[in-house]
Amino acid sequence: MRARLSWTLRLLIASCLVWVASPALPVGAQTITLWSHGADEPSLVAWVETAARSLERKNPGVTVKLTWYQKQPLYTALQTSLSAGKGPDVFYLEPDQTQYVDNQLLAPLDDLVHWSSVETWARDVWTFNGKSYAVPVEAYTVELYYNKQLMKKIGVELPANGQLKQADFLAAVKKAAAMGITPIVQGVGDRPYPGAYILEESLLKKLGRDNYGKLLSGQLAYKDPRVVEVFQYVKQLVDAGAYPKSFTTLKLGESHYYFHTNPQGLTFPMGSFYTGRAFTTPDKGGQPKDFPLGIMSYPAMDGGPCNQCKTIAVGGSYVVNAKSPNPKLAAALLNEMATVEMGNLWLSTRLAQTGIKTDPSKISGPYREYFQELEARNRGAEYFVGIPLDHLKGQCLESFKQVMNTAFPAGSMTVEQAVSTMDRGCAKS
Repeated sequence: MRARLSWTLRLLIASCLVWVASPALPVGAQTITLWSHGADEPSLVAWVETAARSLERKNPGVTVKLTWYQKQPLYTALQTSLSAGKGPDVFYLEPDQTQYVDNQLLAPLDDLVHWSSVETWARDVWTFNGKSYAVPVEAYTVELYYNKQLMKKIGVELPANGQLKQADFLAAVKKAAAMGITPIVQGVGDRPYPGAYILEESLLKKLGRDNYGKLLSGQLAYKDPRVVEVFQYVKQLVDAGAYPKSFTTLKLGESHYYFHTNPQGLTFPMGSFYTGRAFTTPDKGGQPKDFPLGIMSYPAMDGGPCNQCKTIAVGGSYVVNAKSPNPKLAAALLNEMATVEMGNLWLSTRLAQTGIKTDPSKISGPYREYFQELEARNRGAEYFVGIPLDHLKGQCLESFKQVMNTAFPAGSMTVEQAVSTMDRGCAKS
Protein backbone atom coordinates (compact mmCIF):
# COMPACT_ATOMS: atom_id res chain seq x y z
CA MET A 1 0.00 0.00 0.00
CA ARG A 2 1.55 3.23 -1.13
CA ALA A 3 0.44 6.77 -0.79
CA ARG A 4 1.56 10.37 -0.79
CA LEU A 5 -0.45 12.09 1.90
CA SER A 6 -1.35 15.77 2.13
CA TRP A 7 -3.06 16.98 5.28
CA THR A 8 -4.14 20.13 3.43
CA LEU A 9 -7.82 20.16 2.51
CA ARG A 10 -8.66 19.60 -1.13
CA LEU A 11 -12.36 20.42 -1.24
CA LEU A 12 -13.91 19.10 -4.42
CA ILE A 13 -17.00 20.78 -5.81
CA ALA A 14 -17.79 17.46 -7.45
CA SER A 15 -18.37 15.92 -4.02
CA CYS A 16 -21.64 17.83 -3.90
CA LEU A 17 -22.74 15.87 -6.96
CA VAL A 18 -21.99 12.64 -5.14
CA TRP A 19 -24.42 13.62 -2.41
CA VAL A 20 -27.10 14.51 -4.97
CA ALA A 21 -26.64 11.26 -6.84
CA SER A 22 -26.62 9.07 -3.73
CA PRO A 23 -29.54 6.66 -3.35
CA ALA A 24 -32.38 8.08 -1.28
CA LEU A 25 -32.56 6.76 2.26
CA PRO A 26 -35.62 4.84 3.41
CA VAL A 27 -38.12 6.95 5.34
CA GLY A 28 -40.18 6.11 8.38
CA ALA A 29 -39.42 4.87 11.87
CA GLN A 30 -36.20 2.87 11.87
CA THR A 31 -33.40 2.12 14.33
CA ILE A 32 -29.72 1.76 13.49
CA THR A 33 -27.52 0.14 16.14
CA LEU A 34 -23.83 0.80 16.71
CA TRP A 35 -21.50 -1.04 19.09
CA SER A 36 -18.16 0.52 19.88
CA HIS A 37 -15.12 0.40 22.08
CA GLY A 38 -14.73 3.62 24.10
CA ALA A 39 -16.83 3.22 27.24
CA ASP A 40 -14.18 5.12 29.23
CA GLU A 41 -13.28 7.66 26.51
CA PRO A 42 -15.69 10.61 26.71
CA SER A 43 -14.23 12.38 23.67
CA LEU A 44 -14.80 9.32 21.47
CA VAL A 45 -18.35 8.94 22.79
CA ALA A 46 -19.05 12.62 22.08
CA TRP A 47 -17.61 12.38 18.56
CA VAL A 48 -19.75 9.38 17.60
CA GLU A 49 -22.79 10.96 19.26
CA THR A 50 -22.30 14.02 17.04
CA ALA A 51 -22.46 11.84 13.90
CA ALA A 52 -25.47 9.92 15.20
CA ARG A 53 -27.49 13.01 16.09
CA SER A 54 -26.67 14.54 12.70
CA LEU A 55 -28.08 11.49 10.90
CA GLU A 56 -31.23 11.65 13.02
CA ARG A 57 -31.78 15.34 12.26
CA LYS A 58 -31.49 14.72 8.53
CA ASN A 59 -33.77 11.68 8.60
CA PRO A 60 -36.87 12.18 10.77
CA GLY A 61 -38.03 8.90 12.22
CA VAL A 62 -34.53 7.39 12.29
CA THR A 63 -32.97 6.59 15.68
CA VAL A 64 -29.36 5.62 16.26
CA LYS A 65 -28.86 3.42 19.32
CA LEU A 66 -25.29 3.45 20.64
CA THR A 67 -23.84 0.79 22.95
CA TRP A 68 -20.42 1.31 24.54
CA TYR A 69 -18.00 -1.40 25.66
CA GLN A 70 -14.47 -1.90 26.82
CA LYS A 71 -12.48 -3.35 23.92
CA GLN A 72 -12.27 -7.03 24.88
CA PRO A 73 -15.93 -7.35 25.95
CA LEU A 74 -16.86 -5.72 22.62
CA TYR A 75 -15.00 -8.35 20.63
CA THR A 76 -16.54 -11.12 22.70
CA ALA A 77 -20.04 -9.74 22.15
CA LEU A 78 -19.40 -9.38 18.41
CA GLN A 79 -18.12 -12.93 18.08
CA THR A 80 -21.21 -14.31 19.80
CA SER A 81 -23.77 -12.21 17.94
CA LEU A 82 -22.25 -12.29 14.46
CA SER A 83 -21.78 -16.06 14.54
CA ALA A 84 -25.54 -16.26 15.12
CA GLY A 85 -26.22 -14.06 12.09
CA LYS A 86 -27.22 -11.09 14.24
CA GLY A 87 -25.31 -8.21 15.83
CA PRO A 88 -25.36 -4.43 15.37
CA ASP A 89 -25.67 -2.62 12.06
CA VAL A 90 -22.39 -0.75 12.59
CA PHE A 91 -19.47 -1.65 14.82
CA TYR A 92 -15.89 -0.74 15.74
CA LEU A 93 -13.05 -2.85 14.37
CA GLU A 94 -9.28 -2.63 13.82
CA PRO A 95 -7.40 -3.47 10.60
CA ASP A 96 -5.55 -6.52 11.91
CA GLN A 97 -8.88 -8.31 12.46
CA THR A 98 -9.03 -9.59 8.89
CA GLN A 99 -10.96 -12.68 9.95
CA TYR A 100 -14.13 -10.60 9.76
CA VAL A 101 -13.46 -10.02 6.06
CA ASP A 102 -12.37 -13.62 5.46
CA ASN A 103 -15.61 -14.90 7.01
CA GLN A 104 -17.74 -12.47 4.98
CA LEU A 105 -19.12 -10.75 8.06
CA LEU A 106 -18.67 -7.22 6.68
CA ALA A 107 -20.61 -5.42 3.96
CA PRO A 108 -18.50 -3.94 1.12
CA LEU A 109 -18.83 -0.15 1.22
CA ASP A 110 -17.48 0.87 -2.19
CA ASP A 111 -20.80 2.22 -3.50
CA LEU A 112 -22.16 3.32 -0.11
CA VAL A 113 -19.53 5.63 1.39
CA HIS A 114 -18.54 9.08 0.11
CA TRP A 115 -14.84 8.32 -0.21
CA SER A 116 -13.86 11.82 -1.34
CA SER A 117 -13.48 12.80 2.33
CA VAL A 118 -11.39 9.73 3.25
CA GLU A 119 -7.63 9.62 2.71
CA THR A 120 -6.77 7.15 -0.06
CA TRP A 121 -3.96 5.52 1.93
CA ALA A 122 -6.36 4.93 4.84
CA ARG A 123 -9.03 3.40 2.61
CA ASP A 124 -6.36 1.13 1.14
CA VAL A 125 -5.67 -0.36 4.57
CA TRP A 126 -9.23 -1.71 4.58
CA THR A 127 -9.31 -2.76 0.91
CA PHE A 128 -9.20 -6.50 0.24
CA ASN A 129 -9.60 -8.10 -3.19
CA GLY A 130 -10.66 -4.75 -4.60
CA LYS A 131 -13.40 -4.07 -2.05
CA SER A 132 -13.37 -1.52 0.81
CA TYR A 133 -14.86 -2.48 4.15
CA ALA A 134 -14.45 0.34 6.68
CA VAL A 135 -14.28 4.06 7.35
CA PRO A 136 -10.84 4.45 8.98
CA VAL A 137 -11.24 6.86 11.87
CA GLU A 138 -8.14 6.50 14.04
CA ALA A 139 -4.66 6.96 12.56
CA TYR A 140 -1.19 7.85 13.72
CA THR A 141 2.24 8.61 12.30
CA VAL A 142 5.56 7.74 13.93
CA GLU A 143 6.95 11.11 15.02
CA LEU A 144 10.13 12.37 16.63
CA TYR A 145 9.14 14.88 19.31
CA TYR A 146 11.77 17.13 20.84
CA ASN A 147 12.27 19.74 23.53
CA LYS A 148 12.90 23.04 21.72
CA GLN A 149 14.53 24.60 24.76
CA LEU A 150 16.99 21.74 25.28
CA MET A 151 17.80 21.61 21.58
CA LYS A 152 18.73 25.28 21.77
CA LYS A 153 20.70 24.63 24.95
CA ILE A 154 22.97 22.08 23.24
CA GLY A 155 23.51 24.53 20.37
CA VAL A 156 21.72 22.65 17.58
CA GLU A 157 19.54 24.50 15.09
CA LEU A 158 17.26 22.43 12.89
CA PRO A 159 17.02 23.14 9.17
CA ALA A 160 13.74 24.41 7.74
CA ASN A 161 12.47 20.90 7.03
CA GLY A 162 13.25 19.78 10.57
CA GLN A 163 15.50 16.94 9.41
CA LEU A 164 19.13 16.55 10.45
CA LYS A 165 21.59 14.45 8.49
CA GLN A 166 22.57 11.25 10.24
CA ALA A 167 25.99 12.60 11.24
CA ASP A 168 24.43 15.77 12.65
CA PHE A 169 21.87 13.78 14.63
CA LEU A 170 24.67 11.65 16.09
CA ALA A 171 26.54 14.83 17.00
CA ALA A 172 23.42 16.17 18.76
CA VAL A 173 23.15 12.94 20.73
CA LYS A 174 26.76 13.24 21.84
CA LYS A 175 26.34 16.90 22.83
CA ALA A 176 23.24 16.15 24.90
CA ALA A 177 24.85 13.17 26.63
CA ALA A 178 27.94 15.26 27.46
CA MET A 179 25.68 17.81 29.16
CA GLY A 180 23.85 15.18 31.21
CA ILE A 181 20.69 15.38 29.07
CA THR A 182 19.13 12.09 27.94
CA PRO A 183 19.28 12.31 24.13
CA ILE A 184 16.50 9.82 23.26
CA VAL A 185 13.86 9.08 25.88
CA GLN A 186 12.53 5.56 25.41
CA GLY A 187 11.50 2.62 27.54
CA VAL A 188 10.29 -0.90 26.82
CA GLY A 189 9.30 -2.02 30.30
CA ASP A 190 5.70 -2.75 29.29
CA ARG A 191 5.53 -2.43 25.48
CA PRO A 192 6.88 -4.49 22.54
CA TYR A 193 7.47 -1.68 20.06
CA PRO A 194 8.85 1.77 21.07
CA GLY A 195 12.47 0.69 21.42
CA ALA A 196 12.68 0.08 17.67
CA TYR A 197 11.29 3.41 16.47
CA ILE A 198 14.69 4.94 15.62
CA LEU A 199 15.90 1.72 14.03
CA GLU A 200 12.79 1.02 11.95
CA GLU A 201 12.37 4.59 10.66
CA SER A 202 16.06 4.66 9.69
CA LEU A 203 15.68 1.34 7.84
CA LEU A 204 12.66 2.68 5.96
CA LYS A 205 14.61 5.74 4.81
CA LYS A 206 17.70 3.74 3.90
CA LEU A 207 15.84 1.04 1.96
CA GLY A 208 12.79 2.80 0.55
CA ARG A 209 9.28 1.44 0.84
CA ASP A 210 9.59 -1.55 -1.49
CA ASN A 211 12.75 -2.98 0.03
CA TYR A 212 11.62 -2.17 3.57
CA GLY A 213 8.47 -4.15 2.87
CA LYS A 214 10.62 -7.02 1.59
CA LEU A 215 12.67 -6.88 4.78
CA LEU A 216 9.55 -7.19 6.91
CA SER A 217 8.18 -10.02 4.77
CA GLY A 218 11.41 -12.03 4.93
CA GLN A 219 12.37 -11.49 1.29
CA LEU A 220 15.38 -9.30 2.09
CA ALA A 221 18.09 -10.45 4.47
CA TYR A 222 19.07 -8.46 7.53
CA LYS A 223 22.66 -9.13 6.46
CA ASP A 224 22.05 -6.94 3.41
CA PRO A 225 24.81 -4.27 3.49
CA ARG A 226 22.27 -1.41 3.64
CA VAL A 227 20.54 -2.96 6.63
CA VAL A 228 23.87 -3.57 8.36
CA GLU A 229 24.81 0.09 7.80
CA VAL A 230 21.67 1.20 9.64
CA PHE A 231 22.33 -1.17 12.53
CA GLN A 232 25.90 0.15 12.70
CA TYR A 233 24.60 3.73 12.83
CA VAL A 234 22.11 2.98 15.59
CA LYS A 235 24.87 1.16 17.47
CA GLN A 236 26.84 4.44 17.36
CA LEU A 237 23.86 6.21 18.92
CA VAL A 238 23.58 3.54 21.61
CA ASP A 239 27.30 3.69 22.39
CA ALA A 240 27.06 7.49 22.62
CA GLY A 241 24.58 7.14 25.49
CA ALA A 242 21.43 7.84 23.51
CA TYR A 243 18.97 5.92 25.69
CA PRO A 244 18.15 6.12 29.41
CA LYS A 245 19.95 3.73 31.74
CA SER A 246 16.48 2.50 32.75
CA PHE A 247 15.62 1.65 29.10
CA THR A 248 14.59 -1.97 29.72
CA THR A 249 12.40 -1.20 32.75
CA LEU A 250 11.01 2.25 31.91
CA LYS A 251 7.29 1.92 31.15
CA LEU A 252 5.45 3.82 28.42
CA GLY A 253 3.63 6.17 30.78
CA GLU A 254 6.82 6.78 32.74
CA SER A 255 8.72 7.61 29.54
CA HIS A 256 6.20 10.34 28.71
CA TYR A 257 6.70 11.91 32.14
CA TYR A 258 10.48 11.47 31.84
CA PHE A 259 10.52 13.34 28.51
CA HIS A 260 8.41 16.36 29.39
CA THR A 261 8.63 16.72 33.16
CA ASN A 262 11.35 14.95 35.11
CA PRO A 263 14.21 14.91 34.32
CA GLN A 264 13.29 15.88 30.72
CA GLY A 265 15.02 14.60 27.59
CA LEU A 266 16.04 15.95 24.22
CA THR A 267 13.92 13.78 21.90
CA PHE A 268 11.05 11.31 22.24
CA PRO A 269 10.25 8.90 19.37
CA MET A 270 6.56 8.08 19.66
CA GLY A 271 3.40 7.57 17.67
CA SER A 272 1.36 10.74 17.27
CA PHE A 273 -0.97 9.28 19.88
CA TYR A 274 1.52 10.99 22.21
CA THR A 275 -1.09 13.72 22.55
CA GLY A 276 -3.54 11.40 24.27
CA ARG A 277 -1.34 11.48 27.36
CA ALA A 278 0.56 14.73 26.90
CA PHE A 279 -2.41 17.02 26.35
CA THR A 280 -4.16 16.14 29.58
CA THR A 281 -3.53 18.24 32.69
CA PRO A 282 -0.19 17.86 34.51
CA ASP A 283 -1.91 16.38 37.57
CA LYS A 284 -3.05 13.52 35.31
CA GLY A 285 0.40 12.99 33.81
CA GLY A 286 0.19 15.55 31.01
CA GLN A 287 3.04 17.79 29.94
CA PRO A 288 3.51 21.18 31.65
CA LYS A 289 1.37 23.91 30.15
CA ASP A 290 4.40 25.84 28.89
CA PHE A 291 6.40 22.81 27.69
CA PRO A 292 8.37 23.74 24.51
CA LEU A 293 7.22 20.79 22.40
CA GLY A 294 8.51 20.50 18.86
CA ILE A 295 8.32 17.90 16.09
CA MET A 296 11.39 17.08 14.02
CA SER A 297 11.90 14.52 11.28
CA TYR A 298 13.88 11.34 11.83
CA PRO A 299 17.46 11.79 10.56
CA ALA A 300 18.14 11.49 6.84
CA MET A 301 20.18 8.38 6.05
CA ASP A 302 23.27 8.73 3.86
CA GLY A 303 22.34 7.49 0.41
CA GLY A 304 18.76 6.83 1.49
CA PRO A 305 16.40 6.69 -1.51
CA CYS A 306 13.43 7.78 0.58
CA ASN A 307 14.45 10.17 3.33
CA GLN A 308 10.96 11.65 3.09
CA CYS A 309 9.45 8.27 3.98
CA LYS A 310 7.80 7.63 7.33
CA THR A 311 5.42 5.16 8.91
CA ILE A 312 1.70 5.64 9.27
CA ALA A 313 -0.88 3.27 10.69
CA VAL A 314 -4.65 2.99 10.95
CA GLY A 315 -6.37 2.05 14.20
CA GLY A 316 -10.03 1.95 15.16
CA SER A 317 -12.50 2.04 12.27
CA TYR A 318 -16.23 1.56 11.73
CA VAL A 319 -17.73 -1.19 9.55
CA VAL A 320 -21.19 -2.36 8.49
CA ASN A 321 -22.55 -5.78 9.40
CA ALA A 322 -23.07 -7.92 6.27
CA LYS A 323 -26.36 -9.05 7.83
CA SER A 324 -27.65 -5.53 8.49
CA PRO A 325 -31.25 -5.27 7.26
CA ASN A 326 -30.56 -1.71 6.11
CA PRO A 327 -26.97 -1.33 4.89
CA LYS A 328 -27.69 1.98 3.11
CA LEU A 329 -28.86 3.64 6.31
CA ALA A 330 -25.98 2.06 8.25
CA ALA A 331 -23.55 3.45 5.67
CA ALA A 332 -25.26 6.84 5.94
CA LEU A 333 -24.12 6.91 9.57
CA LEU A 334 -20.55 6.30 8.38
CA ASN A 335 -20.96 9.16 5.90
CA GLU A 336 -21.82 11.46 8.79
CA MET A 337 -18.40 10.54 10.21
CA ALA A 338 -16.56 10.89 6.91
CA THR A 339 -16.56 14.67 6.45
CA VAL A 340 -13.81 17.24 6.76
CA GLU A 341 -15.76 18.91 9.57
CA MET A 342 -15.84 15.64 11.52
CA GLY A 343 -12.15 15.10 10.74
CA ASN A 344 -11.38 18.50 12.24
CA LEU A 345 -13.57 17.73 15.24
CA TRP A 346 -11.57 14.54 15.73
CA LEU A 347 -8.30 16.47 15.68
CA SER A 348 -9.49 19.12 18.10
CA THR A 349 -11.24 16.83 20.60
CA ARG A 350 -9.45 13.47 20.28
CA LEU A 351 -6.12 15.28 19.78
CA ALA A 352 -4.94 12.63 17.35
CA GLN A 353 -4.76 12.01 13.63
CA THR A 354 -7.44 10.40 11.52
CA GLY A 355 -7.95 8.67 8.19
CA ILE A 356 -10.64 11.23 7.42
CA LYS A 357 -9.46 14.30 5.53
CA THR A 358 -8.88 17.39 7.65
CA ASP A 359 -8.05 21.05 7.33
CA PRO A 360 -5.77 21.99 10.26
CA SER A 361 -5.89 25.65 9.23
CA LYS A 362 -9.51 25.73 10.39
CA ILE A 363 -8.73 24.39 13.85
CA SER A 364 -8.74 26.82 16.75
CA GLY A 365 -7.94 26.43 20.41
CA PRO A 366 -4.79 25.78 22.45
CA TYR A 367 -3.47 22.99 20.19
CA ARG A 368 -3.83 24.79 16.87
CA GLU A 369 -0.07 25.38 16.49
CA TYR A 370 0.68 21.76 17.33
CA PHE A 371 -1.52 20.43 14.52
CA GLN A 372 -0.11 22.96 12.08
CA GLU A 373 3.42 21.82 12.91
CA LEU A 374 2.34 18.20 12.58
CA GLU A 375 0.91 18.97 9.16
CA ALA A 376 4.16 20.67 8.16
CA ARG A 377 6.20 17.63 9.16
CA ASN A 378 3.88 15.35 7.17
CA ARG A 379 3.70 17.56 4.10
CA GLY A 380 5.28 15.75 1.17
CA ALA A 381 5.83 12.57 3.16
CA GLU A 382 5.72 9.20 1.43
CA TYR A 383 4.11 6.70 3.74
CA PHE A 384 4.72 3.09 4.54
CA VAL A 385 1.57 1.76 6.15
CA GLY A 386 1.97 -0.18 9.39
CA ILE A 387 4.61 -0.53 12.09
CA PRO A 388 6.54 -3.86 12.18
CA LEU A 389 4.07 -5.28 14.71
CA ASP A 390 1.40 -5.01 11.99
CA HIS A 391 3.45 -7.05 9.52
CA LEU A 392 5.52 -9.62 11.42
CA LYS A 393 4.32 -13.03 12.55
CA GLY A 394 5.56 -16.02 14.53
CA GLN A 395 9.25 -16.32 15.26
CA CYS A 396 10.08 -13.21 13.26
CA LEU A 397 7.80 -11.16 15.50
CA GLU A 398 9.40 -12.64 18.61
CA SER A 399 12.86 -11.89 17.24
CA PHE A 400 11.82 -8.30 16.60
CA LYS A 401 10.57 -7.88 20.17
CA GLN A 402 13.69 -9.40 21.70
CA VAL A 403 16.32 -7.89 19.39
CA MET A 404 15.21 -4.69 17.67
CA ASN A 405 12.90 -3.52 20.43
CA THR A 406 14.96 -4.44 23.46
CA ALA A 407 18.40 -6.07 23.42
CA PHE A 408 20.03 -4.12 20.58
CA PRO A 409 19.02 -0.58 21.62
CA ALA A 410 19.80 -1.57 25.22
CA GLY A 411 23.39 -2.19 24.14
CA SER A 412 23.49 -5.89 24.98
CA MET A 413 23.97 -7.16 21.40
CA THR A 414 26.53 -6.41 18.73
CA VAL A 415 25.51 -5.54 15.18
CA GLU A 416 26.56 -8.99 13.97
CA GLN A 417 24.58 -10.74 16.69
CA ALA A 418 21.51 -8.61 16.03
CA VAL A 419 21.36 -9.09 12.25
CA SER A 420 22.16 -12.80 12.52
CA THR A 421 19.39 -13.35 15.06
CA MET A 422 16.90 -11.40 12.95
CA ASP A 423 17.82 -13.43 9.85
CA ARG A 424 17.35 -16.70 11.67
CA GLY A 425 13.90 -15.62 12.78
CA CYS A 426 12.73 -13.86 9.63
CA ALA A 427 14.55 -14.66 6.39
CA LYS A 428 12.62 -16.99 4.08
CA SER A 429 15.51 -17.75 1.74
